[in-house]
Amino acid sequence: MRSTLAEAWSMRRVWWFTATARTRARFARTFFGSFWLGLSNLFSIAALALVYGTVFKVEDFDAYVVYLGVGLVVWNSISSAIGSAPNLFEHNHAHVHNTNLNPIFYTLEEWAFQLQTFAQSFLLVLLALSWFQHNLLLNLLLHGWLPLLNLGLFIYWLPLIVCLLGARFRDVYQLVPILLQLVFLLSPILYKKKNLGAMAWTADFNPLYRILSPIRHTLMVGELQWVVGLVLLAVNLVGIWVALKLLNRERPFLPFLI
Repeated sequence: MRSTLAEAWSMRRVWWFTATARTRARFARTFFGSFWLGLSNLFSIAALALVYGTVFKVEDFDAYVVYLGVGLVVWNSISSAIGSAPNLFEHNHAHVHNTNLNPIFYTLEEWAFQLQTFAQSFLLVLLALSWFQHNLLLNLLLHGWLPLLNLGLFIYWLPLIVCLLGARFRDVYQLVPILLQLVFLLSPILYKKKNLGAMAWTADFNPLYRILSPIRHTLMVGELQWVVGLVLLAVNLVGIWVALKLLNRERPFLPFLI
């Protein structure tokens, strides 16, 4: 475990740089460049807020736009990290077969890509949502560090476990998009938790919503939920330890699985 972490740290500039290069290549020759990350989210938020704000007949439309906007941009980040995980090693099969680079490199490169994508999108969306609630950026600076730290850790270890399962079982390729769609529909993102009625308990056992909810609460209310945040931090640290142990165990078999 120590040698894996030491190797990951020694390569930090490489996997961070290659992740940045992916983002630049993705938006090469576009006028707005990586601003499209935030703009695409803003278009989705505007459309969904108009439709569901009307369907649910919300009383406070400004608060609903912020609620939906923050929830959607965080969900998109979690969904993208998990959705791209099952075939991560498959995409890098040539490098896995022909080099002795520690596979943790590919997981960290993907993680860095997801972090950079989230940061660019999240900040632009938050700036736009500040029109509806002016203290969002202040709440982010004063209280947002712990929920965002938990998000950053979560979108590393859970996708890594999904990635290892995907290398072993091809069914995971098909299963993950279906599960993500179901979890999205069951999560209070477009609607409030109280709208679930007797099914509200499902949100408490929904790990993706448990990561999303503290971020939205902190930004909208300006209050850091210390107990929730520290419990999630402990879960995330255990999750990272388990994921890295599994990665080390599977490393010798990876070239034969992809």
